[in-house]
Amino acid sequence: MTAFTVNLDAIKMTDEQFFQLCQDNKNLQFERNANGDLIIMPPTGGETSNRNAGITAQLWGWNEQTKLGMVFDSCGGFKLPNGSERAPDAAWIPLERWQQLTAAERQKFLPLCPDFAIELLSPSDSLKVTQQKMQEYLDNGTRLGWLIIPASRKVEIYRPHQEVEVLDAPERVSGEDVLPEFLLHLESIW
Repeated sequence: MTAFTVNLDAIKMTDEQFFQLCQDNKNLQFERNANGDLIIMPPTGGETSNRNAGITAQLWGWNEQTKLGMVFDSCGGFKLPNGSERAPDAAWIPLERWQQLTAAERQKFLPLCPDFAIELLSPSDSLKVTQQKMQEYLDNGTRLGWLIIPASRKVEIYRPHQEVEVLDAPERVSGEDVLPEFLLHLESIW
């Protein structure tokens, strides 16, 4: 089952109503684009879920060692500056940004764009739509993003003001200066 978009011109949801919709429907993942359209995504299959867990575990492990920030899995939502609400498959923000949030802001979709975002292309995802989402992250402040495409064993690397770099079957990818010394090992992801 693929994700689908619902135009909500007739129904204007507040941020609180959207958050409550997500809380009331935990079997589905929702996002909203900058136009306010609701994007409904079904749960992933076993392979994608396992790959996602591996990616998040590696990012979490690195962060536990360095204590440089906060890691979020695919259930964590971000309210981007352009008004869209997105949930990357894995994300990270520096500790200073987390500490600037109020206790109330930490309980809802975070009102910021992650510094680092990963999207893992599942069989039901559209490559073009996911690439557009990666560009949206950059346009809203992400400093480094990876689109991992298991079917072709490619990783697209997104950096501000640069062309997308495509790696063919890399063994690992580097967090560069955004995630110092972080290496995502891809053997188990492929």
